[in-house]
Amino acid sequence: MTLTAYVERTVMTAVRALVLNCTLKRSPATSSSHVLGQEVLDALADQGVDGEIVRVVDHDVRFGVSVDEGDGDGWPAIRAKLLAAQILIIATPIWLGQPSSVTKMVLERLDAELSETDDQGRLLTYGKVGGVAVVGNEDGAHHTIAEVQQALNEVGFTCPAAGATYWVGEALHKTDYVDARPKPDTTGRATAALALNSAHLARLLAEQPYPPPGTRDAAAGPSTQPG
Repeated sequence: MTLTAYVERTVMTAVRALVLNCTLKRSPATSSSHVLGQEVLDALADQGVDGEIVRVVDHDVRFGVSVDEGDGDGWPAIRAKLLAAQILIIATPIWLGQPSSVTKMVLERLDAELSETDDQGRLLTYGKVGGVAVVGNEDGAHHTIAEVQQALNEVGFTCPAAGATYWVGEALHKTDYVDARPKPDTTGRATAALALNSAHLARLLAEQPYPPPGTRDAAAGPSTQPG
């Protein structure tokens, strides 16, 4: 495919992204997860992707594993934004080497998507891309990314190549990503790769959706199983 054709396809295939900032801090407190999440959105904008950030703790999201826990649960409104997007980015800090408790609550709420299907039996999350952005002042970025990516994949999201970006400060230091200057080139390159590959994969999945359950992929050729 020529560069011109690729650009034309990019323009024609509208893609929207949602970043869930899973910081423990309510607005208007400064959040390093927000900073990195915004950098991912900016990089996605360079790929023609529109989007927004939602700080989960600013909403009354209840613990649970259903699409709506009732009694003013804030998750259904966030879920509506998620279903309208083709890319979901989980932005999380590291605490005790783990994803934040807010991240784990979000993943638990996404468990409900295993029971939500379209009229062909596919999960509503099929065709959506999942990425991760991690900040912290200690080791644990790879572990945190692995936990979140595995959970996203299990509930139907597709993770792209180079599907995460992160920054961690030196152990026991007090510098947060929001204060890190100059911004590390390594994180910037990872963020750019996450955005590029996420946008590319989202457009591919829009053009070629996953087949419904039980469908035999014609590209696999004739069956070689004994009679």
